[in-house]
Amino acid sequence: MATFNQSRTNIIRLILITVFLIIVAQLFNLQVLSGKYRKDAFRNAVFPKVKYPDRGIIFDRKGKAILNNVIMYDLVVTPNEVKTVDTTELCSLLGIDLTEFNKRLHDARIRNGGYRPSLFAPLLSEVVHVRLDENIWKYPGFTLVERPVRVYPYNAGAHILGYIGEADSAIIKRSGGFYRTGDYVGRAGLENSYESVLMGQRGVEYLLKDNHNRLVGSYENGSDDTAAIAGRNLRTYLDIELQMLAEKLLRGKVGAVVALDPKTGGVLAMASSPNFNPNDLAGAARQKNYSRLVLDVASPMLNRGIKGLYPPGSTYKPMGALIALEEGLITPASSYDCHGTYYGCNRPQNCTEKQPGHAASLRLAIAWSCNSFFSDVIKKTIDNPAYNNPRQGLTAWKTYMTAFGMGHRTGIDLPSEDGGNIPDTTQYDKAYRGLWNSCTMTGGGLGIGQDKMLATPLQIANSACIIANKGYYYTPHLVAGIDGENETDTLLKKYRIKHEVLTHISPEVYNVVTAGMQDVVEHGTAKNARIAGINMCAKTGTAQNKIMLDGNSFELYNHSTFVCFAPREDPRIAIAVVVENAGSGASFAAPIASLLVEKYLRDSLSTERLKKVEEIAATNKMPDYLGRVQYKADSTRGFQWFKLTKDSSYIRNYLKPGKPYTPPVLRRKR
Repeated sequence: MATFNQSRTNIIRLILITVFLIIVAQLFNLQVLSGKYRKDAFRNAVFPKVKYPDRGIIFDRKGKAILNNVIMYDLVVTPNEVKTVDTTELCSLLGIDLTEFNKRLHDARIRNGGYRPSLFAPLLSEVVHVRLDENIWKYPGFTLVERPVRVYPYNAGAHILGYIGEADSAIIKRSGGFYRTGDYVGRAGLENSYESVLMGQRGVEYLLKDNHNRLVGSYENGSDDTAAIAGRNLRTYLDIELQMLAEKLLRGKVGAVVALDPKTGGVLAMASSPNFNPNDLAGAARQKNYSRLVLDVASPMLNRGIKGLYPPGSTYKPMGALIALEEGLITPASSYDCHGTYYGCNRPQNCTEKQPGHAASLRLAIAWSCNSFFSDVIKKTIDNPAYNNPRQGLTAWKTYMTAFGMGHRTGIDLPSEDGGNIPDTTQYDKAYRGLWNSCTMTGGGLGIGQDKMLATPLQIANSACIIANKGYYYTPHLVAGIDGENETDTLLKKYRIKHEVLTHISPEVYNVVTAGMQDVVEHGTAKNARIAGINMCAKTGTAQNKIMLDGNSFELYNHSTFVCFAPREDPRIAIAVVVENAGSGASFAAPIASLLVEKYLRDSLSTERLKKVEEIAATNKMPDYLGRVQYKADSTRGFQWFKLTKDSSYIRNYLKPGKPYTPPVLRRKR
């Protein structure tokens, strides 16, 4: 019996010891091995405050900061820490109701879970920030986080500088989780193209909290903190004064200006109109302003410099002349007895010049922009006897045009560039069921830069650089350098490669064409663009602007186009200007380019020339967008309106600048 009792006692002791050891092991596991409770305790006692880095600053060519940073504050929430909050008071401060409060809290929990901070109210106004900063301890679970926000000191360059916005779910997913909810990323322009350089690196500061959720100091004297690393700065070719002047000259108009440095491919200015203030997309009112701009039918956010598609018109003629000279189809002495009409094909082509002898040589034909001469040139080019048939002639012509940078993207360091269009045999086969010849292109106006030819202002400016450089160019780009750049950086390498194209065309051939382009300004179609003391080479363009309505073709106001480079002896600037619905190239595009050339080369304008600036800036050439008819050559091709009315009388009044007009009811094509 005693032995039995002893055994039972030993068993009980063993059970008790086992239970004790299990408890000890579990305590050891919870307190030492497992970090769960330690993490919970850490969350309750320590707040990880994200420190967003300053994004890199963007400077113009003279070192002026054209895009900088200011500090604003976000209100951030950790849902599981929200307890006994006076929601009425907080909602009143934020200007929201209880339903919106609960929705934001719910969304924060869904996005990041209950224990992770999430953005609750971004970019608070100064008044709201000050009131919250004084009373943040009253709202457990909420905290204020600094946020560097972009500011544009010159209110210029909106289309090229771009803007930043909160990373959406798609961006976060594409980044593999690198970006988090509440992070801001570049969404357009240089902000987008150079995001990896400008963004910097987030930091974290750990702060102790008391039992009232108030921040009372650093945790572990900041030993675990990580510093935010500011983004690197960009040094650009932009001349902010030239940019502001270009934007001013385009005020009240639809169009674009692109100015390049032929020696480097650097973009000196790129203006698009209608325009907007870049500061509207920074700060607390960003979302509201963004919605307004997106819905504006004038498309102020469209960068027409790289996305506007226009027939280049007569600005194409120097390229056409170079091709024909190189192929031996014409000589500098070639002429055409033009009396206002070209009769080389069944369909006569009109010429705007009728004075005798205006096409007595290639140089004169360029100076006076003879349509008949260049209609004959394109016919000879397509029917080139060196090739077997017009199909091969057109293919050879397209090869030249591709070398001139037309019909494909230039590769500029801006997102969403459009490639334009240089037609090939496939397009004509589709349009004419394979039944076409050189007269098809001549009748369509291909020889004078129309028909199916479309180009962006950037492409037109780049082609001028090739002519100015006699056969080479650098890929157009805005950024000249990145602070801290080293040999391993690859972002800018491709922009430092010299592209030698059409080098088989001799300098003498280029000189013939550039002499004619100088005559354009000296005594030709753009005498009003002449600058005393500066030898400028240029070409005007008057691009016909048509729409098709109910099977009928209607002529609208022509686009005014102009391309130039200067000085002829040592080109330092090349400019392309397009002003929609403004008439001849000499009417608006040429004076705008002339003012910009003088400003850049001389760094100032005379009093008389400043009066011209004010005169152009005050002229309204904006069409009535409420009655907008979409036509193929227009820069905002995304909208297509059709079947407006069988009575086309209103079309003739549609684009008259400054004239109010109430259109008929429009139906949108679906």
